[in-house]
Amino acid sequence: MSRTVPKNDWHPASWQGFTASQQASYPDKVALERAVADLGRLPPITTSWEVDDLKEHIAKAQRGEAFVLQGGDCAETFDECTSENIVAKLKILLLMSLVMIYWLMNPVVRVGRMAGQYAKPRSADTETRDGKTLPSFRGNLVNRSGFTPDERTPDPQMILRGYERAALTLNFVRSLIDGGFADLHHPEYWDLGWVGHSQAAEEYHGIVSSISNSLDFLETVSGRQFHRTQRADIYAAHEGLHLHYEQAQTRYLDRRKRWYNLTTHFPWIGMRTAQLDGAHVEYFRGIANPVGVKVGQGMTREWIQDLVRVLNPNNEPGRLTLIHRYGAKGIEEHLPDLISAVKEIGSPVLWVCDPMHGNTESTADGTKTRRFDNIVAELEAAFRVLEKMGTYLGGVHLELTGENVTECTGGARGLTDGDLARAYKSTVDPRLNYEQAMEIAMRIAGLS
Repeated sequence: MSRTVPKNDWHPASWQGFTASQQASYPDKVALERAVADLGRLPPITTSWEVDDLKEHIAKAQRGEAFVLQGGDCAETFDECTSENIVAKLKILLLMSLVMIYWLMNPVVRVGRMAGQYAKPRSADTETRDGKTLPSFRGNLVNRSGFTPDERTPDPQMILRGYERAALTLNFVRSLIDGGFADLHHPEYWDLGWVGHSQAAEEYHGIVSSISNSLDFLETVSGRQFHRTQRADIYAAHEGLHLHYEQAQTRYLDRRKRWYNLTTHFPWIGMRTAQLDGAHVEYFRGIANPVGVKVGQGMTREWIQDLVRVLNPNNEPGRLTLIHRYGAKGIEEHLPDLISAVKEIGSPVLWVCDPMHGNTESTADGTKTRRFDNIVAELEAAFRVLEKMGTYLGGVHLELTGENVTECTGGARGLTDGDLARAYKSTVDPRLNYEQAMEIAMRIAGLS
């Protein structure tokens, strides 16, 4: 499966000369080209200096000097681009990072699955209901969820709407952060309501009180405010699945002599599109962003070594993150071999655990869910395995929400299969609710 890497023939559209999996089939190719051209003329969503800052933070995490918290929706929807939903996502990331910083005594790099997570891979190109076959729903960047020919036909205008929603989301987050929303002097701004009934409420309030008292003491002694505590960096990430969308916002910066994907700070490749001779790897090898790759069962030593060589040929710190997803039952058997394969070639990578995707299962009535105990078990195993292999877990990748959903079972309140129907809102995969997410943060703090 090895691949020879060409040196100078890359450009943002060179992926079109390769086999592109998980791409929608647009009936109107002219309209697609027009939409891509329109998107290419619009201002970028992110900036190159933000991208480079994140790369530096990831390099620190590779050295054990920081921890990456990546979390957010499985699939964003246009309808959920509201101030309430965005604030809830921001709050849960801030709350989780506060707890982790307090116990880990290390910086936490906050990366949201947001502002662009609008495209999703599918197991099949079509879906059949009651004898009618239509294109699969591939996320709002491609089509709509309603089961009608009009709704399911890929619409090129959706990529422009996706750009608009992503820009609105990230700019609102920036406004909140710059306006003092993330000020450590006032963590009560982040309260999601879980503290009123959670079993972890007392511990959380103790952390908040300790931080506030420490800041007050230090500022009183020094006679000045610590302005660095008044804001927090939030970076955006999404799966770089829809290659026309990614291509359109890829810009060459003369002062840096590099190409940047400016739809996001941190794009990643899913396992379904990580083929060495595929279009996604071809596109990703040419951008300067820090990039991630989902890895798991079925990936050979040779495959992962070639991926590392292709995506990070110069062994650049902060460039490559490997997000492993084996499931609680498979991680201890398979992850060590992957780690040793990467260590053989000596390239710096950040190891991040995704304890969600390998633990997906279905209930008796066909509802997709994830068991909280399995999620925790995979996290615990990840810390154990990486330490045994002479390295460390540098981050976690979670599908979560700031809402009080019932999509994953277990946790402090002991949600069961019977509770799922009460508030199951995800259109694709089950997410941790805000209380379960906070429990995970506290577990991570205690594990590392």
